[in-house]
Amino acid sequence: MSEHTTFAEAEEFISLKEYAEKAYLDYSMYVILDRALPHIGDGLKPVQRRIVYAMSELGLKSTAKFKKSARTVGDVIGKFHPHGDSAAYEAMVIMAQPFSYRYPLVDGQGNWGSPDDPKSFAAMRYTESKLARYAEVLLEELGQGTVDWQPNFDGTIDEPEVFPARVPNVLLNGTTGIAVGMATDIPPHNLREVVSACVHLLDNSKATIEELCEFVQGPDMPTEAEIITPRKDIQALYKTGRGSLKMRALWTLEKETGDFVVTALPHQVSGAKVLEQIAAQMQNKKLPMVADLRDESDHENPTRLVITPRSNRVDAEQVMQHLFATTDLEKSYRINMNMIGIDGKPAVKDLQKILSEWLSFRTVTTRRRLQHRLQKVEERLLRLAALMIVYLNVDEVIRIIREEDHPKPILMQRFNLVEMQAEYILETKLRQLARLEEMKIAEEQDKLEKERDKLNKILGSAARLKTLVRKELVQVAEEFGDDRRSPIVERAEAQAFSETDLITVDAVTVVLSDKGWIRAAKGHDVDPVALNYKAGDSFKLAVLGKSNQSVILLDSTGRSYAIAAHTLPSARGQGEPVSGKLNPPNGATFEGLLMGADAQSVLLASDAGYGFVTSMADLYSKNKAGKSTLTLPKGSQVLPPILVKDPEQDWVAAVSNEGRLLVFSIAELPRLARGKGNKIINISAARVQSREEYAIAIVAFSASDSLTVYSGKRHLTLKPADLEHYHGERGRRGNKLPRGFQKVDKLSITEK
Repeated sequence: MSEHTTFAEAEEFISLKEYAEKAYLDYSMYVILDRALPHIGDGLKPVQRRIVYAMSELGLKSTAKFKKSARTVGDVIGKFHPHGDSAAYEAMVIMAQPFSYRYPLVDGQGNWGSPDDPKSFAAMRYTESKLARYAEVLLEELGQGTVDWQPNFDGTIDEPEVFPARVPNVLLNGTTGIAVGMATDIPPHNLREVVSACVHLLDNSKATIEELCEFVQGPDMPTEAEIITPRKDIQALYKTGRGSLKMRALWTLEKETGDFVVTALPHQVSGAKVLEQIAAQMQNKKLPMVADLRDESDHENPTRLVITPRSNRVDAEQVMQHLFATTDLEKSYRINMNMIGIDGKPAVKDLQKILSEWLSFRTVTTRRRLQHRLQKVEERLLRLAALMIVYLNVDEVIRIIREEDHPKPILMQRFNLVEMQAEYILETKLRQLARLEEMKIAEEQDKLEKERDKLNKILGSAARLKTLVRKELVQVAEEFGDDRRSPIVERAEAQAFSETDLITVDAVTVVLSDKGWIRAAKGHDVDPVALNYKAGDSFKLAVLGKSNQSVILLDSTGRSYAIAAHTLPSARGQGEPVSGKLNPPNGATFEGLLMGADAQSVLLASDAGYGFVTSMADLYSKNKAGKSTLTLPKGSQVLPPILVKDPEQDWVAAVSNEGRLLVFSIAELPRLARGKGNKIINISAARVQSREEYAIAIVAFSASDSLTVYSGKRHLTLKPADLEHYHGERGRRGNKLPRGFQKVDKLSITEK
């Protein structure tokens, strides 16, 4: 470009936007079509195809001697794949690893990595390799006119565009790859199952995916670990070409030692990493029931991870379920059956589409092979006919060759030959004439004519061609097929231990002081009143429970809260303020403490005479601010919550400040999660608001219990027979207590 020419005038000028668009599009198409995605025909990416082809060109068949891997990699990157040697070698290593490939294509000698660390393989200058016997399935028909060829990157030699695979290798070995804007994750499958599905599809071209799934049970990884994805999910995966798959390790409980032994890991899971994950949990005290870990894997037992429990009372199933949920002993795999179809375009395909497309590819390659062979047979028959002419007219043929300046046209005219036959006669050496025997020529002609007729019959009949494809598929399955390795078993979802599962279960007494300080003392024989309190503070409430339970608190506004008992400070000190753990409304005080099982029934009531029965689980709240449970009528206050032993058979006793006592069956109260409840004893709302009349106490007791009424220094014990006088319907006023006991302070229950 001269100094006077502007960029706008230059012929090659294009805008940056156009250039960037084209460059990125070219790059993405290259990555998608020529690097990352497998072809449906042979299931290989270009680098894998080039490695296998380079090895076959080097004569490294399964029967050959091993050759240094560096030699193969050199040929691959020098002739076909102009990329880094390490990338080419790594692709080759994966094809040789029996724990990575279901049917390895490369047979390796030396260190080719281990399941613990697949990338721990030796450098290519140390390892040796040749093709595995299974590679014959891809290469056997290569030189028989079955596939198209393309020039290599520098145009000096040709390479196959795809291999004429005799089985759908795209499903058998699977592959993973990341392209631009798309990825592929195809799992390995079992050869026998896939071939059976292909045979069924050949016989029933309209076979549904449900029918094909009767043959293809699911992916078959190169490990004996279980596939635990439900069959309906596997079927859905094959319908869409997308989904996920879960694998779980196999384990046994050794009776002699009591150890849990893991014998098979999910695909591509490292045993060393699993042991690290378990050890980290042990260090963080999240697995108190496990005493020791060992890796006893060796040549005879490729996977043997030993987990030793602290005692034989440890629930093995529960521990293993936790480990499945929290370590790589259970692993999920993404499935995305994205591949380049026979139309040359990438697409995610369902199982029926993959198999029918591959069968169409296989039918075309088989037809091309037969046509190529027919052409060779016909050419040989023409040559044999020319040889017969030489044999029968040897003197005449020699005379023409000796006397004529241009013998080819004379031979063609004299014996009615085509140019190729005349050429063949001229190229025949004199010493061959001595060996020519009419009988042998006739024998070969007869044999080739029969073969030609057979080939013509097959090529002329779609049914015969289909039969041949089926027969060849079955042959490969018989030769290379094996049993399924990964059993498909439906299992329940693994559950990790909750925080409370890991806590040692001890008896505790939770104590709350008047100023709202809380603590927990070990055991149930603690006198909470005798504990040491801060100056000006004193005992208010206590409750007995277990260290793995939550303490439920009820405040003066009717809100309930929960604190895990094991998080409370020891009673050796003076505790800590509840307000540090919870966030109650301003001015609220705590009026109730409860502990028990989730199903434990509780009676909640207000001194307005309303209440209901609920459960401990309904009172639980993860929220620091708690949750609104008991709705208080205007002017009323919360009464202490009461544990109910039998919500069907127990009785309720309610006493008012006017000395009226009412007893009725607890079954008359509603069971609610929250609310005001129903009327227990009849007190007018106006009198409650003015605090003239209200309920002093409401308790629950069984029919055989006695009720003690306290009034000042006096008390009155009412036995079951005495209580009959106070029985009535829920919501009544109740009967007056005897004179002298009408100013009630509290009620207590004496169990029989």
